[in-house]
Amino acid sequence: MEWLNGLMGLPWWANLLITLVLTHITIASVTIYLHRHQAHRALDLHPIASHFFRFWLWLTTAQVTKEWAAIHRKHHAKCETVEDPHSPQILGIKKVFFEGWELYRAEAANAETLQKYGHGTPDDWLERHVYSKYASLGPTIMAFIDLALFGVDGIWMWAIQMLWIPVTAAGVINGIGHYWGYRNFECEDASTNIFPWGILIGGEELHNNHHTFGTSAKLSYKWFEFDIGWFYIRTLAVFKLATVRKVAPKLKLAAARPVLDEAALQAVIANRYAIAASYARTLMDTVVAELDALKASANLPTLNVNLSKQMKIWLKQDEKDTPVTEKLHLQALLAQSAVLAQVYQMRQELTRIWERSTLTRDELLVQLQDWCQRAETSGIKALEDFSLRLRAVA
Repeated sequence: MEWLNGLMGLPWWANLLITLVLTHITIASVTIYLHRHQAHRALDLHPIASHFFRFWLWLTTAQVTKEWAAIHRKHHAKCETVEDPHSPQILGIKKVFFEGWELYRAEAANAETLQKYGHGTPDDWLERHVYSKYASLGPTIMAFIDLALFGVDGIWMWAIQMLWIPVTAAGVINGIGHYWGYRNFECEDASTNIFPWGILIGGEELHNNHHTFGTSAKLSYKWFEFDIGWFYIRTLAVFKLATVRKVAPKLKLAAARPVLDEAALQAVIANRYAIAASYARTLMDTVVAELDALKASANLPTLNVNLSKQMKIWLKQDEKDTPVTEKLHLQALLAQSAVLAQVYQMRQELTRIWERSTLTRDELLVQLQDWCQRAETSGIKALEDFSLRLRAVA
C-alpha cells in the first residue's frame, strides 16, 4: 500500500507545505509575468524567466496569456463601468467574489476584447500549437505529476492548485480589491489596498496603489507597505533576468522655488496623486477645527456621514470623481463655512493644473504661481505651509 503515498512518501503536513509553495509560485507567476510584465509592460523579462512563468501557468492554471492581458487591460480602461468585465461596484461583490472565474471565462470568449486589448502578447510556435491550442492539457499533466509524486494526497493538492487563482485573483483581488480596504489615493475608481503587506497574493493586495500607478513594477508605496512581488523582481534583476522599466514617482522636496519653473510644473503633474493626499493631510487640522466651530455654533449640517473622514476623502478627490449624492452633502457643508469653501476650492483649482487641458506650459505655470501666491496670503496657516512645500516639490 506504499504506492498510496506516491513516490515522495511524505506525511500530509509536508504535502500541505509543498502545496503552499507551489501555489505561491503560481501567484508569483501571475503578478510578475501576466500582470506587471505582459499587461502593463512595467518590466522586461529575460526569455528564460518569461518562458518559465508561461510554462508554469500552463501547467497550473491553463491560463492563456493573451486572454489574461486583454481582460485586465480592458478592466483598467473601463473600470467601474458597465463594460468592466468584473466590477463589484456594478455587478455586486457577491457575484464577483463567487463567480469571478465565470466572468473571466465569459469575457475571454469575447473576440473583440482579445483583438482590441490583447496586442503584444506571445505569438510564437509554442503559444499557437501548445499553450493556447491545448490549454487544458497543462492541468491534466499536473494531475498525473501530483498523483505520481504524492499519491492519494495528490488529489487534494491538485484541486487546491486549480482553485488557487480563481479564488485569489478572480475573487479576492477583483472583488474585495474594489470593495473593501484602505485607500492611499483617491484615483478615479473604487480600488482598495486589502492589506499593507502584499505577501499571500504576491503584492496584489496593494490594489489601490496599482490602479493609481498602473505601469509601476512596484506596488508598495508607503513606508510600512511590503510587496513581495517587487522583492522577487529585484532578485531576478540581480541575476539579469528582469529589467525594471518604470516605478511610481516618489514625492521629494528640495529648496523652495521663489519663482516656479517648468521643472516644478512637471514635478507637480507627475506627483499629483501624492500631492492631493498631502493636501488632505496638511489641511485636516484646519478642517476639524472648523467643523468643531460649526458644531459649537449649531451651524453644522445634519448629514448621515462622518464629516471629518468624508472631508479628507473630498480633499483628495477631483470634483468629477465625487458621487452626485455626496456632492449634495458637500455643498450643504461648504455653504456654512467660508474657510471650508476656500480650502475645498483651492484643492479643486490644483486639479486644473494637472488635468488635460488646452493651456500651454507657460499658461499652466502662471496658474500655479498664482495659486501659490493666493494660498500664501490666504490667512490659513496650513494652506500657506502647503504652498511652501509645493514650491519645493522635485
